[in-house]
Amino acid sequence: MSDNDTATLTPANPASTDADMLDKQLTREVEAALGGCVRCGLCAESCHYYSAQPQLQNMPVYRGEAVRKFFRQAGSRAKGLFHRPAKAKTDVSSLDTLADMAFGKCTLCRRCTVNCPVGVDTAALMRTARAIATASGKAPEILVQLADAAISRGENMELFRDMLLDRFKELEVETRNKINDPAFSIPVGKKGADMLFVGLSGEHSIVPPAILFHYAGANWTLSLFEASNYGSFLGDSERSKKIAQRIIDEAGDLGVKEVVIGECGHAYTVLRWEAPKWFKKALPFRVRSLIEVLAEWIQSGRLILNPEANPDPVTYHDSCNLGRNGGLLEEPRVVLRAAVKDFREMYPNREESYCCGGGSGMVAVSEWEERRMLAGLPKARQIKATGAKIVVASCDNCRIQLGELNERYNLGIKVTGLADLVVNAVVKK
Repeated sequence: MSDNDTATLTPANPASTDADMLDKQLTREVEAALGGCVRCGLCAESCHYYSAQPQLQNMPVYRGEAVRKFFRQAGSRAKGLFHRPAKAKTDVSSLDTLADMAFGKCTLCRRCTVNCPVGVDTAALMRTARAIATASGKAPEILVQLADAAISRGENMELFRDMLLDRFKELEVETRNKINDPAFSIPVGKKGADMLFVGLSGEHSIVPPAILFHYAGANWTLSLFEASNYGSFLGDSERSKKIAQRIIDEAGDLGVKEVVIGECGHAYTVLRWEAPKWFKKALPFRVRSLIEVLAEWIQSGRLILNPEANPDPVTYHDSCNLGRNGGLLEEPRVVLRAAVKDFREMYPNREESYCCGGGSGMVAVSEWEERRMLAGLPKARQIKATGAKIVVASCDNCRIQLGELNERYNLGIKVTGLADLVVNAVVKK
């Protein structure tokens, strides 16, 4: 793999990279990250890119310095944070470098941040670099297309509604057959439901939770929208807000008490932690992950599980967004200890878990497959060391990435979601 290997980028618009645009990125968080680094380099070993390929350009501090250099050269308000004088406006080639580094050599996993002795949030700098690249027309085109498609779908839902309802009917029949209950239905647009469930596209994201909602006797309804928010991968707060707004409006119209996000790392983090900051107010409903709901139901006895139904050794991959960034560290372990007979931890785990290498949109950019596979090597080694036959990934991007790591490194594992194992183990009442 060449260090110059880059994904296809949209046409550049360097005129949009001006001081005013950069100033908009200067939140207190970003200012602290720009000015706080002491260049000790202790972050290097925490990065999965560096662990897989120990080179200078793979050090988080190196990437952070690239962003600092960009701000210095652009002559923005940030120049007051530095000792060096502002230089000429940044040229197109440095925009290319910045975009490639921010999108293709960092998954925003924040493992470097939790291991930084002074708490510099290099991921915040990389997210800012993504925002700059996006505003300059240099984000990976596929991520832009996916974000814009989600916005368009929200603005033109009437064009998609019948097709979606037909698909939900198919999943309803499939679920009926699995639980042997001809009266089962998947509720859509149910006003007054306790819970709005927002999954991803595909059977794997809807059918297992629907089965568990049935056995738990939940008062729920299914969202017309997917949980994914590709605007967040772009660092584009305006796109992100439009995508999140669809779910917020739907939840408000239905009058639900909470929104439950399916097994998706970034979708949970976006709606739970980021959206209230974007809209500058608390959301009018509770936001939880499906993982939290399952843990609560298991602990309260609402769901009874038989771990003998999952006898093979199982390990759990802590998604960066669910675990390190989202705070869901013990909840998945509550579920797994109840659902499987032989649960084995990877080491390190929880806040120190290595990123799988597929996060923040990387799995969507086909040109970066070799980068992903190399960046995922530390995770592959972790998995191999457990001797587990099943790896649980409660995040769709992680699930895809781990499946490909399995093939590349001959791990001999099956990758599955948490809800799948719970469905296997649930004791039918």
